[in-house]
Amino acid sequence: MAFIECRGLTRSYQKGATTITPLDGLDLDIERGTFTALMGPSGSGKTTLLNLIAGIDSPTSGSLIVEGIDIAQLSRSKLAQWRADNVGYIFQLYNLIPVLTAYENVELALLLHKLTAKERHKKVASALELVGIADRYDHFPSQLSGGQEQRVAIARAIVTSPHIIVADEPTGDLDRTSAKEIMVLLRQINQELGRTIIVVTHDPKTTEYAQRTLHLDKGKLLEVQPGARGARVYNA
Repeated sequence: MAFIECRGLTRSYQKGATTITPLDGLDLDIERGTFTALMGPSGSGKTTLLNLIAGIDSPTSGSLIVEGIDIAQLSRSKLAQWRADNVGYIFQLYNLIPVLTAYENVELALLLHKLTAKERHKKVASALELVGIADRYDHFPSQLSGGQEQRVAIARAIVTSPHIIVADEPTGDLDRTSAKEIMVLLRQINQELGRTIIVVTHDPKTTEYAQRTLHLDKGKLLEVQPGARGARVYNA
C-alpha cells in the first residue's frame, strides 16, 4: 500500500441550484518521502486535492488512506488531531499572526502538543535554524521581508515533525530570487528530513524542484510528467 492512497476521490458542493465538482473520481498513489507538484488551471481541483490530503476538508465520496488510515472516515475531532500530528501547511500569504514574533508564530503550532516549555523552545530554535531565520526570532512579521515571512511559515509547518507538508502556491507572492530560495529550502527538507511534500503551483519553474509533476483539469488527473517517481495514477 502506498503512503497516500486516493480511490474514487470526489468533492462536490452546491452553489445555488448548481452542483460544483472540483474533484471527480480521482485515483492516485503517492509514496512516502516524495516531492510532488500539482499543476493545472484555476478551478482544476489542485487546492481541493491539497486540502483533502491535509485533512482540512472531507470528500463527498471515495477513500483517502494515509498510512493505512482512511481519514475520510474520521470524526471532526479525530481528524483535527490527526492533522495536528501529521500535517504541516504552508500558505501563499504566510498566514502569520502580526502581533506575534517569528519565534511565537512557530511555537504556536506546538501548543496542541503535550510538551514542556523547554521542549518547545528546543524544537522552535531548531526549526528556525533549519530555515535560516534564527537571527530574526524576535522580529514581528511587519519587520520581515516576504521571503523571510515564508521561511517563518515553513518553520511553523515543520516544527511538529509532520509526515506530510503541503504548500499552496508557496512562491506566488515572492520575487524570483526569493521564490528560488524557498524551493531550494523545500527540496532540502524533502531530501534531508524525508518529509513527503506536495506543492500546488502555477509556475513551471517551481516544478523543477519536485520529483514529479501531476496535471489536473476539471477534477481529473491528465498527465504524469515522464520519468516521474513516487506516484502512480489509475484511470487518468
